[in-house]
Amino acid sequence: MLALKAENISKQYRLGQVGTGTLSHDLNRFWYKVRGKEDPYLKIGDTNDRTTKGDSQYVWSLRDINFEIERGEAVGIIGRNGAGKSTLLKLLSKVTKPTTGKIFTNGRIASLLEVGTGFHPEMTGRENIFLNGAILGMTRKEIRNKFDEIVDFSGVERYIDTPVKRYSSGMYVRLAFAVAAHLESEILIVDEVLAVGDAEFQKKCLGKMNDVTKGEGRTILFVSHNMAAVKQLCTSGILLKNGEVAYRGTMHNVLENYIINELSPTTAFKYIEDISKKAQIQKVKIYNNKSIETIEFGHNDDINIELGVINRSVKNGVRINIAVLDKFENVIFITRKVIEDKKNNLKIKIEGGKLIPNTYMLSIAIDTPAVELYDAIKGGIQLNIIETGHDNFITGDTDNGIISPPVIWM
Repeated sequence: MLALKAENISKQYRLGQVGTGTLSHDLNRFWYKVRGKEDPYLKIGDTNDRTTKGDSQYVWSLRDINFEIERGEAVGIIGRNGAGKSTLLKLLSKVTKPTTGKIFTNGRIASLLEVGTGFHPEMTGRENIFLNGAILGMTRKEIRNKFDEIVDFSGVERYIDTPVKRYSSGMYVRLAFAVAAHLESEILIVDEVLAVGDAEFQKKCLGKMNDVTKGEGRTILFVSHNMAAVKQLCTSGILLKNGEVAYRGTMHNVLENYIINELSPTTAFKYIEDISKKAQIQKVKIYNNKSIETIEFGHNDDINIELGVINRSVKNGVRINIAVLDKFENVIFITRKVIEDKKNNLKIKIEGGKLIPNTYMLSIAIDTPAVELYDAIKGGIQLNIIETGHDNFITGDTDNGIISPPVIWM
């Protein structure tokens, strides 16, 4: 049985405006409509590509989205920032209307789109629980039967009679998720908002959503940049790119498509010849054991780095420095190698299990120790390490505060 169906839905925005235009535009639309003609502004508008300036004031945040979701299915929606994920969830939650197309739903929808959605800041946590239940069409008795379970799951019992405007963002999300997950809705829509919670609560939420789909047969739509969480929870997925469906299929295939086509590191480094430099980095390629270029690796996956280096005029060779930094630019480890040839194609492997799941930056430099820096890429290449179900994290031996390099030069 179908739970959700999107039929040619699109959403258009006018940049710098509330809604889609001015009074003159609205009158123009009305004039076309009474004459039985198509809205003239639907024929214009740029694709939702935030990397380009564009020529039109109108932007299609979503364009011609079609899909069907069965009851009890857990669907992950992924894509880069600005791809249209949150806009799609707002349309499905009926927070806003599509510009074109139709959405069919079968059952009540509970949404957790952003911190504070659906809560009245002046009301207490207790009052907001009853308010949300009433919005979903539940009776006061039904909400009371779920009340203790919601409060216990959220972990904010001490503050349940405090106005939620005094809650921290983490407390807000805890209570909001507990309400959305426990009240009787057939469809649960969850945006990236869970990232506000701590790691223990995120794990608890994923467990609850897993129970909701497999145990209770409810439908879940889940947006997250945490690939491990999406893979663990969802059986099927939708990949959005520039407001359009780029791929639809099993979660495994959607993630693989995303990693291959969207997370290629080659865009992070572009070689521009500069003969004034005595030595220069010519090529940076990062790939997994399947020889697929990517910046996304499982915890136990090897990270293979291939470098092209040219030495134009340094007589006694140059030193290659490769550093892995955390997102706060703290050095995790540095590995170095001296090369003497004029042209070099170097390969190194960071063995699987050496980096805990997190986001890292890769810095590469060519120098002569204590003499001169010739070329450098400082934190310009990102690496994402995701959990794969193993907790045996190895960090290496430390030497003067710098972790010894867990790498193999080839």
